[in-house]
Amino acid sequence: MTKETVNKSEKNMYRYGLQERLCNLYDQSRQGKCFKHLMKMIVSEENIVLAYRNICKNKGSFTAGVDGKIITDIQKHPIQTVTQKVRSKLVQYQPKKVRRTYIDKGNGKQRPLGIPSIWDRLIQQCVLQVLEPICEAKFHERSNGFRPYRSPQNAAAQCYKMIQLQNLHYVVDIDIKGFFDNINHAKLIKQIWAIGIQDLKVIAIIKAMLKAEILFNDIAISPEAGTPQGGILSPLLSNIVLNELDWWIASQWETMPTRINREYSKTDKNGNVVIDRSQKWSMLREKSKLKEIYIVRYADDFKIFCRDYSTAKKTYTAVVNWLKERLSLEISAEKSGITNLEKNYMEFLGLKIRSVPKGRKFAVMSHMTAKAKGNAKKKTAESIKRILNHNDQKSIDKNISLHNSLVSGLHNYYQMATLVSADFSEIGYPIQKMLSGANHNNKGCSVEKSGDIRSRFIAENYGKSKQMRWIGGRPLIPIAYVQHQYPKYKRREVNKYVLKNYAEHQLPNSVNFEIIRYLMENAYRWESIEFADNMLSRYIAQKGNCAVTHKPLYLHNMDCHHIKPKQGGRAENNSYENLVILCTEVHRLITATKEETINKYVQMLNLDEKQLAKINKFRKYADLQPIEN
Repeated sequence: MTKETVNKSEKNMYRYGLQERLCNLYDQSRQGKCFKHLMKMIVSEENIVLAYRNICKNKGSFTAGVDGKIITDIQKHPIQTVTQKVRSKLVQYQPKKVRRTYIDKGNGKQRPLGIPSIWDRLIQQCVLQVLEPICEAKFHERSNGFRPYRSPQNAAAQCYKMIQLQNLHYVVDIDIKGFFDNINHAKLIKQIWAIGIQDLKVIAIIKAMLKAEILFNDIAISPEAGTPQGGILSPLLSNIVLNELDWWIASQWETMPTRINREYSKTDKNGNVVIDRSQKWSMLREKSKLKEIYIVRYADDFKIFCRDYSTAKKTYTAVVNWLKERLSLEISAEKSGITNLEKNYMEFLGLKIRSVPKGRKFAVMSHMTAKAKGNAKKKTAESIKRILNHNDQKSIDKNISLHNSLVSGLHNYYQMATLVSADFSEIGYPIQKMLSGANHNNKGCSVEKSGDIRSRFIAENYGKSKQMRWIGGRPLIPIAYVQHQYPKYKRREVNKYVLKNYAEHQLPNSVNFEIIRYLMENAYRWESIEFADNMLSRYIAQKGNCAVTHKPLYLHNMDCHHIKPKQGGRAENNSYENLVILCTEVHRLITATKEETINKYVQMLNLDEKQLAKINKFRKYADLQPIEN
């Protein structure tokens, strides 16, 4: 952020700049504050640069909108130009048309996506970054979709807890018809206002985003409802819509005030005082006729856990009516209903879950759904075929890397199923047959039963498996080698906008935050936003150390070096891969041509053999003679 947009009191208040200001928004929102002056933060240079960085992480940044432009069309501009363009667009914001496209849902149907222009996506990201902490403070702890530090595993853990620990075995399952396409705009704006976002300029920008015309087959359609899936702000807006449902369900039991209207507390094993509602709920069970219900939600997919069928039936009717009357949303009757988990499975997030007797209690039993298992079989079989149908080492290496990534990703997600091992044995059996028959069928590459494992990840997680196979010297992760891991329960306190959590999860301890702040605040000095962003990323990736000497870097003694050097005064390639951060002495040695200069810095740096080899590698790219040891 530039000096003009941040006063001295703000600078003294926040050590890490924008992140602390976002954390401050979260704290104020928790305390019930309403926000009427957010635009200054939205259009700050620091926020715009952060928005650019976040968009670059998304593969969708290379998908063009109606204007045909992608992220590289922003990268080439200096930061000052990007900042000025974003600010000028927001004076009287009118987004470009949204390009409509469709993706396969895997069940023969297609899901519509709306692709805004790249500049509109950047603006949406700028708005999202400022609104998210305000909303996070108001969201229910069992809302898990499209939220930082939240995942499907957290939702599964909450379901397991309801079944095993709270013995709630009746589940109300509601399927909303075309949720994203049917969100009521007027109702959404009221919900945004009620959540505390009361900056009229921001509200006007969100209205413009919602009303952006959708272009399909050269026909422009003005939407009367819905938020386009594919828009960066849409997930947050959808959570705002259903946040009211979360708290309405909670008000029926969890947050129901008692005669002595206070929160009970207890001290945990770490000595922290935490809220304990179990005493309150015990009293409600004994002395009231209230029905005990809890919601677990991931995006628009949610389950309501009840203690008996009568409660579930009443809850189903009440929720259907509430959605229609309050949010103008219809449900799909054929996909909605009530499930007794002691007799049948419920499906949620790719799992089918039920409760089974275990002594005097009940335990969770869960599998992959038939659809999830079928998709996994199809993808892994296609992946193995790609490997076996090539005989050149480059293609084999690439396809094995993709295969291992696919299998480890499937394991990582579905290991929350209690019977995941049986599921993946079924998935892996035909793959093992394909590998066993590869040598007999004279395939282009041979399959070996022994070899070296150079990957630490594969060695630690799969090295003990007898199912390991090697092709072209590269190990294949065995599909059937996986064990159940109980999903982690995430508490409300674990949040991106609580500073201690941010510091623990986001940046390595060895980086100098003052250098990070300097690089962000002075990004306008560099030739393009791409260079400024990748230089900062390199500094963090190197953990604040010189790439050659591995000693800490300081502002007065650090340079960003182009591995493939500049041509004609400009860098041909400002990509992350072409940049490296060095101390000034090392940088001068790499570029030195005079013998006395080379000798001076060799003696000063006292380099070992490995460090000198690295310097000579950089000198080779610059067509300079190697330095003799």
